Amino acid sequence: MLNSKTSALGIIFPNSYDATVPELANVRLMASIPFASRYRMIDFVLSGMSNSGIDNISLLVNKNYHSLMDHLGSGREWDLVRKNGGLTLFPPNAEKTSLHYTGRISALEGIIDFLRSQKEEYVVMADANIAVNFDFAAMLDAHVASGADVTIAYNETELPDGYKKLSGEDSFYYTFNLEGDRITEIFVNRNREGKQNLSMSIFVLKRELLIEIVDAAFVRGLRYFERDVLMNAFSYLKMNGYKYDGYVARITSLKSYFDENMKLLDDANLNALFDTAPVYTKIRDDNPTRYIAGAKAENIMAADGCVIEGEVENSILFRGVKIEKGAKVKNCILMQDTVVKAGADIEYIITDKNAVVSELKTMRGTDTYPIYVTKHATV
Repeated sequence: MLNSKTSALGIIFPNSYDATVPELANVRLMASIPFASRYRMIDFVLSGMSNSGIDNISLLVNKNYHSLMDHLGSGREWDLVRKNGGLTLFPPNAEKTSLHYTGRISALEGIIDFLRSQKEEYVVMADANIAVNFDFAAMLDAHVASGADVTIAYNETELPDGYKKLSGEDSFYYTFNLEGDRITEIFVNRNREGKQNLSMSIFVLKRELLIEIVDAAFVRGLRYFERDVLMNAFSYLKMNGYKYDGYVARITSLKSYFDENMKLLDDANLNALFDTAPVYTKIRDDNPTRYIAGAKAENIMAADGCVIEGEVENSILFRGVKIEKGAKVKNCILMQDTVVKAGADIEYIITDKNAVVSELKTMRGTDTYPIYVTKHATV
């Protein structure tokens, strides 16, 4: 929990990195993408903040946010129903215009009056493209102890393949050079082999400093917090890195989405992600998964409400999935309320919500190119 003398406001950017998974983010935003059989990507960063004692959290949405509103509701599952603070969702530039924002600076400028009215001393900002059981309180304590102006979380890892293929505006990732904990250089979209100090897009700084940065940057027409501000601020800001050594599932492409889900079929990875602290999500009252006589299941993760009559192997099943008698499912991710009809045979398939695989249908993707079936589609 946060030190009793320290208070922090949480800000989450749910649309960041939508462009990396256009298939899944076509009708939703990154934060709403289903993950690990019963969760959404937003659940991890939101639970981490709540577990760390941050009880005033704002979400700056840009577009496609209706599914996120439905998932979050009042914030009850994350203990964020509060008289003061709690969970606040801001539509695009809610306080100034109805336009979609581009970059963190314009997003924050849209709620600048809100930021000025808050009482917390610090701000913790994060994106929602990583599934991680993150201790925000520990990072905040390290930031305060270091005397840094800005602290950025990172993990040491090889560059994901999805990042190597990024192109176009708003498609950025950042890596660092460090001397001790001090960040000495920030690079944008630097494609290098081997392990990198890759930003997790989690930031801590004082609220008043953030307001100063946003005001100064906005009047100069700057849009991007890292690229336009931090990369040019070494002369007047002390920036530290906060190394995270825990489990990180980073979604950078449809292939990485498939791989990161499948990794959780390994108990070691599953425990590394979920055993540190609780991860909360929207409750759906449903029956436990039912395995009908004759069903076969091996190495699967199945949420509540599933009905399995056929054969399932090495697969992730979200809530309400139905696999009829004689159907075979292997190496698949089936999202909520997917139905695989009798006699169907599918492998390396990702189905979105409410998809239907017809009777006797055979579909085969590969481990390098899983096939995606869109929401409500019948194939």
